[in-house]
Amino acid sequence: MVNRILIRIKVLQIVYSYYQNGNGDLKAAENELLFSLRKSYDLYHYFLLLLIELTNLQRRNLDSRKSKYMPTEEELNPNTRFIDNRFIAQLAENEDLMKYVDEQGLSWSNDEEFVQDVLNLILDSEIYADYMNQETDSYEVDREFWRQAFKKLICGNEMIEEYLEDKSIYWNDDIEIVETFTLKTIKKFEEKRGSAQPLLPMFKDEDDKDFAIRLFRQSLLKGKEYRERIDKHIRNWESERVASMDLIIMQVALAEILSFPSIPISVTLNEYIDAAKYYSTPKSGNFINGILDSIVGELKKEKLLLKD
Repeated sequence: MVNRILIRIKVLQIVYSYYQNGNGDLKAAENELLFSLRKSYDLYHYFLLLLIELTNLQRRNLDSRKSKYMPTEEELNPNTRFIDNRFIAQLAENEDLMKYVDEQGLSWSNDEEFVQDVLNLILDSEIYADYMNQETDSYEVDREFWRQAFKKLICGNEMIEEYLEDKSIYWNDDIEIVETFTLKTIKKFEEKRGSAQPLLPMFKDEDDKDFAIRLFRQSLLKGKEYRERIDKHIRNWESERVASMDLIIMQVALAEILSFPSIPISVTLNEYIDAAKYYSTPKSGNFINGILDSIVGELKKEKLLLKD
């Protein structure tokens, strides 16, 4: 689930923090990187757990209305399609989800006001109205309702994103990426798999985990060498006048270019130029592109870079 786009972002953040803190503790910084990646995986499970909590809260709300002094006929006999959703029932029994939630102590129990706000968002939507009036009653319809609700009501919602960013500083740049993986998970669910439906692993494979650790280590262990090469190519600029994040981005990009021969140079350049547009100044993308392109040419001439 933690893909290479997210890994690159996390490495940039931790390398930047390493230089800002100035304590030089490489092992502590590496542990911080792994912890940060783990928090991204937490968010994935929090999103899935939120769907269950929304359902449970609505169930409690309906039960509470039945207990009123003079409940209406509708309150006594509510439409229970939402709380009886078969996809949610399956998700609530999912072995991978429940194991992870128990091990990591994840819960929305202290966030009931937020959960109610999200529930209101769903209950007031056309997606909910259409679902509750849907003639076809099937697992597929139940799952599709939550796919649509998550995609159109939760993904990109400013209120939800602000709340999550306040809940954990590690999620500031994770939300959009993790939302896509949550959607992918909902779509992949099959009724026949029951509680054994597999969730996405933290890393797709060992190569991705190795990529994260090696990229981080090479960025710092050879940082002085990379900085010296970068300084040579910053024409008419003093290093002190270049945005510090630009230097970090070029340093990590060089670590990737020189440490991972299987990754095309164009892929690496595009990823870090995109990162520069988001994390640095408006002109940083073009600036970094020019400097890295010049360095790549030099490395090829020196026969230190043999890949295309």
